[in-house]
Amino acid sequence: MSTSPLPAGRDPRDEWALLLLSAASGAADAFAFICVGQVFAGVMTGNLVLLGASATGAGEHGVAPHVITALVSYGVGVMCGAWMSERWRWPLPVMLLIEVALLAAGAVLWALDPTDSGGDRLGLLVLISMAMGIQGRIRTTPTNYFTGTLTTLVSRVTLRSWDRGDAWVAGRLIAVVVGAAVTALAIRLWPGSAAVVAVVPAMGALLIESVPRRPTQG
Repeated sequence: MSTSPLPAGRDPRDEWALLLLSAASGAADAFAFICVGQVFAGVMTGNLVLLGASATGAGEHGVAPHVITALVSYGVGVMCGAWMSERWRWPLPVMLLIEVALLAAGAVLWALDPTDSGGDRLGLLVLISMAMGIQGRIRTTPTNYFTGTLTTLVSRVTLRSWDRGDAWVAGRLIAVVVGAAVTALAIRLWPGSAAVVAVVPAMGALLIESVPRRPTQG
């Protein structure tokens, strides 16, 4: 029988939920970048760079309104996540349900009028960026955080300090790539369903977190 790769006291379901949310994050960012207008739903560092470039007339034409919309919407999502988790003490499944609802609303909005162009999709961008903001506050898995994750993993490999729990962290990086790749494939083959790709893993994470946990012993 194989042993758990998690540190003592960690529930494997938490790690699977994080993997799924990572995939949702990659899918959301790929969809926003390809379909909404060369902007990210969760990578706010990248959006700040795009905003600076657009201020000098460089970069994609007309990207500034999309970048500002994403930044503000993500910030609103973070605020909502902070209120829900710290002030109102809502259960994690309830907060994840709100994220899923926002992503699903975006998927419906896209399915009603799918297009491969970067047209005026600000309302759609608001929904997805808010969802990523909430996710970023309650679970640090939007793609904003993965540069630091990659830096840490490479450092540990270099210093030969890799531990078994890092395999799950590496899995999150892979999940981001997989989510983005599946979204890009859906955009090519089934454009109207492209936004659904982010909904599916987020829903999976919600289901995992909704399962009652056994009280820890000791």
